[in-house]
Amino acid sequence: MWSGYPRPLTSTGTAVYADGVTTVLVHEPDASRYALYIDGELAALADYRVRGDTVSFNHTFTDRRRRGQGLAGQVVTFAMDDVEASGGLAVSPDCWYVAKWFDKHPERANLLAVRG
Repeated sequence: MWSGYPRPLTSTGTAVYADGVTTVLVHEPDASRYALYIDGELAALADYRVRGDTVSFNHTFTDRRRRGQGLAGQVVTFAMDDVEASGGLAVSPDCWYVAKWFDKHPERANLLAVRG
């Protein structure tokens, strides 16, 4: 399942806000995705596939009731932080949203796979 990874990615982040809302960012390797849950409900995700030493992010989704809140951006940021921490992996932004995220974050271009 994790061929090519120096180590399995196992990041989890949890935040409880002043209004009592619990937000959890998690890597779900069995589903090949990063996900954001709000009060236990799936709110946004980023799907990926591992190809050798490259992680291809091929789909993002945000629940339509929660769109416009920056949730997809939080998931992608969390995923890129996790991929970077794993070391030795490149990212292929095959989803338009992930490509747009890299356009807005040129400082993270070091993660991009070289396309030839």
